[in-house]
Amino acid sequence: MNNFNWNYPTTIWGGVDRIKDLSKACIQLNIKKPLIVTDRGLAKNKIILETVSRLEAEGIKPNIFSNVVGNPTGSNVSEGVKIFKTNKNDGVIAFGGGSGLDVGKTISFMSEQNLSIWEFEDIGDNWKKASDDKIPRIIAVPTTAGTGSETGRAAVILNEDTGIKKIIFHPKFLPSIVILDPILTLDLPANLTAATGMDALAHNLEAFFAPGFHPMAEGIALEGIALINENLLKAFKNPSDINARMNMLCAATMGSTAFQKGLGAIHSLSHPVNALNNIHHGLSNSIFMPYVLTFNKDAIEKKVIKICHFLNLKDKSFDSFINWILKIRKDLNTPHKLSDVIDEKDFNIERLSRMAIHDPSTNTNPKKLTVDDMKLMYKHSMLGKLF
Repeated sequence: MNNFNWNYPTTIWGGVDRIKDLSKACIQLNIKKPLIVTDRGLAKNKIILETVSRLEAEGIKPNIFSNVVGNPTGSNVSEGVKIFKTNKNDGVIAFGGGSGLDVGKTISFMSEQNLSIWEFEDIGDNWKKASDDKIPRIIAVPTTAGTGSETGRAAVILNEDTGIKKIIFHPKFLPSIVILDPILTLDLPANLTAATGMDALAHNLEAFFAPGFHPMAEGIALEGIALINENLLKAFKNPSDINARMNMLCAATMGSTAFQKGLGAIHSLSHPVNALNNIHHGLSNSIFMPYVLTFNKDAIEKKVIKICHFLNLKDKSFDSFINWILKIRKDLNTPHKLSDVIDEKDFNIERLSRMAIHDPSTNTNPKKLTVDDMKLMYKHSMLGKLF
């Protein structure tokens, strides 16, 4: 696959070894002293060390912040903002998986705010409270193909005081330049290739099924689903397949671009177990997927048939579609039941259900939901029983 430059939904530079253009990106955005935000594992990786050396060779003086956890917290952001201000950084390079990208974007945003981060939860017009004229520029470099945070205008941050994940939104969360380099994903373990890939699938599926009129988002989501169908198992079985890795990076960016239309109960159910049980977000999305889809059957069946035709599934039916989902999960060695990853004694269904019903993703589920619906889907997921 040849290298490419796109300008939708932001500037995207893609292809093998495009990470070497990071200095060029900094120069283009007039970033002279960036804060590289990543996780602890990547901070010691040769990828980061080589990146720092290349930046320094161009006269750019980066600092590194790596206190980022798997389900990032408000305190991760607060600490990063302090370091950003102390070092007098003038931009952010968000480098890593969804956690590093989300924290990096939020540090840049919060470095110019006087209000609490929770004032900018994605509810109504909260984003209009922001001081947005001086928000530092962001460059995003994903090392996983899942969250698509690199083309998202929001971040998911855990409020440690309440134990609830919050979606923080502002249009200027969208990075100015995104670098998609498949080389950076080659060392991703098989289980994370699977989990992040299923996260991308969840984004594209839920965006496609979300109610409302948005044909652009639906078209992007449909193509994203097709790319995942063609490339996820290839990347899982042959980690060095560069084309499959590149296509999965594209599918992830497509999912996050499309889900401005909305998400649904896969995410509503996931966010609480991510927060309370520390389950990887992509893994929980993969587990919940068939239970939510079968629960929503009446509301999504017509669109499911469109997907069947687009993927050229042999049988153009809802059952065929669900069997396709189940086969992907099985081929990726994804646990079938939530009880495979959460012990029942640690499973507080009452609290989880209350959290799920208030998740912002609930509002754009194809069917209107109640707390009892959330309980029912959690129960079916624990038992491994489709609707």
